[in-house]
Amino acid sequence: MIIGFIGFGRVSENLTILFRNEKIISSDYGRSKQSINRMKKANVEILDDFNQVAIESDLLISANSPSQALEVASEYGSKTKGIFLDLNNISPETSEEINKTVDNFVDGAIIGKVESSPMIYLSGEKADQLVFLNSYLPVKIISDKIGDASRLKLLRSIYTKTVSTTLIETMEIAKEFNLEKEVLETIAYSEGDAFINSALSRIKNTKNSSSRKEEELEEIISYFKDFNDLTMTRATYKKLKRI
Repeated sequence: MIIGFIGFGRVSENLTILFRNEKIISSDYGRSKQSINRMKKANVEILDDFNQVAIESDLLISANSPSQALEVASEYGSKTKGIFLDLNNISPETSEEINKTVDNFVDGAIIGKVESSPMIYLSGEKADQLVFLNSYLPVKIISDKIGDASRLKLLRSIYTKTVSTTLIETMEIAKEFNLEKEVLETIAYSEGDAFINSALSRIKNTKNSSSRKEEELEEIISYFKDFNDLTMTRATYKKLKRI
């Protein structure tokens, strides 16, 4: 099995570690020095360009950013004879657009921290061809309908991003009164012993990737605008823009 990655960021790097028994390929064309170093460190076979990566891959994975997902799919997904798996936090509408131009498309969503033990949810008619990934990490097929995995990810993101920004705001206020430690302790009293470390990790991650999370929330607001009030989601979006 040859697994190709379009781009090579944090997600690709960590998945490469998990897929240790498979041949991994990517390209350094137009990539940053940081991305190239990641590839070398992970012992990825580096090809001249992404067209070659697409053609040679049995499984081609796109894990870039929501804004680039459709472009990447149109440019490279249509060239692979294998499965094209999108793992970006895209809207179901974007997934459906990709499905119009890419054969063998599978809609995917990574749930959990990619650095540790993530789970991948899949949807689409060809999703069952990726069951072999269960050898490396938990994989769950939720339906044969393109868009369901993306929809599930968006719904989960409404909760997780709202919680994260609420934590940041709470700790900003607590800092003014020098009560940060005590606030975390009081919340942990009801939330459990693991809460403090989890909260600090969530705050750090949100601050370090606020621009990406802001972009993801734009997708959420755009997709669900006709379904819900989205009061908390819109407030979270405004908070992320200020972080």
